Amino acid sequence: MSVTSISPSQKNIEHYEERVDMACSFRWAVRYNLHEAVANHFSLAVNDEGTQFLMNPNQRHFSRVRASDLLLLDANDPATMDREDAPDPTAWGLHGSIHRHCAHARCVMHCHSIHATVLASLKDSRLPAIDQNSAMFFNRQVADEGYGGLAFEEEGERCAAMLSDPKVKTMIMGNHGVLVIGSSVADAFNRLYYFERATENYIRALQTGQPLRELSEEIAEKTASEIENYPSQAHRHLEELKAILDSEGIGIAFIKVIKNIVGGRMTIKELVKYFKDFHNLEELLP
Repeated sequence: MSVTSISPSQKNIEHYEERVDMACSFRWAVRYNLHEAVANHFSLAVNDEGTQFLMNPNQRHFSRVRASDLLLLDANDPATMDREDAPDPTAWGLHGSIHRHCAHARCVMHCHSIHATVLASLKDSRLPAIDQNSAMFFNRQVADEGYGGLAFEEEGERCAAMLSDPKVKTMIMGNHGVLVIGSSVADAFNRLYYFERATENYIRALQTGQPLRELSEEIAEKTASEIENYPSQAHRHLEELKAILDSEGIGIAFIKVIKNIVGGRMTIKELVKYFKDFHNLEELLP
């Protein structure tokens, strides 16, 4: 049973595979402790122009976001905030602006993860290349130093302008958090994961009070380029995360079935049908 399999009840869901990848990224953002209460947002462009995108619903905890819950929005639709299911206004301001102006930013992930936000709180928010993880962000990061409150459209427009160079894929949002972009959910989530790891290493290194062993620009750029071109690493990371959810989902479903049989609410014939129809994302990602 796989979260990437399409059941009869899910065949017509729009952008199914993309929704599955997004749902997986939300669940693992929680497990990696990248989330914050009911704030933060991930989005994914689904048309060639990059202006139509999926995004999590307003103030839904990441652990509860299902593939079918994701909103389908249009960055060029001025009536978006008038919808009954309107997105979070700061999410719309930030993600809408980026998807409107940066077609290369297929996936956008913004969060207030602990160590990235510590870095964003420092006067010098640059992440230096002190190890292999931090080297992957060398010459590929930018710091927004214009924090002026919540990220409504004005901040979104400013951030979009700072991401116009396709090489820049990570933004340290001063006094705020972090934002990464990628060519896919796997690409963006892998970058978000490694940025948090790299910033944690950096913060811990600073805490020792010892001089940092910073890589030369030549080695840092070489390492960043090698990581960018490393075959399938980001893709395999996400596939493994989905596989873990698959295995856990099957276990949960099995327990549910046993309880129903013991309670006399399911016959053997119904049991067989249940597992035959089990390719259902709503079950696997409850």
